[in-house]
Amino acid sequence: MSELAPQELRVLVAVAREGSFTAAAGRLGLTQSAVSHAIASCERKVGAVLFDRGRHGARPTPAGERAAAQARRILRLLDTLPDEARGAATGRATGTVRVAAFRSAAAHLLPPALERLTASHPLLTPEVRIVPDVGRGTAGEVADGRADLAIATLDGATPPPAGLVTAALFDEPYALAHPVGAADPRALPLVDWTENCSSYTRRWWSEQDWIPRATVDAGDDSVVLSMVARGLGMAIMPGLALLGAPTAVAVTDLGPRRPTRAVGYATTPELAGTLAVRALIRELRSAAPSVLDGSIRRTDA
Repeated sequence: MSELAPQELRVLVAVAREGSFTAAAGRLGLTQSAVSHAIASCERKVGAVLFDRGRHGARPTPAGERAAAQARRILRLLDTLPDEARGAATGRATGTVRVAAFRSAAAHLLPPALERLTASHPLLTPEVRIVPDVGRGTAGEVADGRADLAIATLDGATPPPAGLVTAALFDEPYALAHPVGAADPRALPLVDWTENCSSYTRRWWSEQDWIPRATVDAGDDSVVLSMVARGLGMAIMPGLALLGAPTAVAVTDLGPRRPTRAVGYATTPELAGTLAVRALIRELRSAAPSVLDGSIRRTDA
């Protein structure tokens, strides 16, 4: 089988992203004919149809989705090659490091880690994407080649995609958030959000006869806190989400059998050894204890 050329991989990724040969051609500065020829060459070399063509444009087949994910990862390695070579000589990471994180991790864990990272590696630019921790979540962004490292829930309802390098950073405790002064917080309506609904803590929830069915499904954890602050209900939330909660929100510990979730990182085997990703992991491990300590103090208040 003939090898795929880097330019063919770039065309494959562009068509998958744009959804049409014409749009991909415009993005790459090629003719539509050149794009069509490149995709035909890719399909011939891999022995599978990668796109369904039609009036709708070009939609990746399951084989096309997989091929595009692999292509992104290969192209990312090619992109990092010059930075890795320079870093071997200087000990400093350069270029970009792409991070996918769920909202509360991006708000509280990443800032101190990235602050230290860029102080040590001033020519390294972090790129952060906020991705809901549902379905394949942040780790799926890494598996699909859209991120170099993900801050992810490692023991959630959906495990990280196979083949990734994962490690835990800390166990994050859950606590009860409720309006300050509520006489019986556990009797309030439950406010929840989709990301939390997919949590493994549902197993714990099913054992608690005091937890009602959610009456409000908010968009994210920040909306939940706003609603709780307004007296609209109570919520069961992870510690990171409770950091910086409004003063009108009280936080009550759920006791020694409170649920926790494992927060960690996921990356690919090929990127795990790069200078930028190794440096970021070191800073995440350094930042995690102080961030978690603040979470624990808040939830034990």
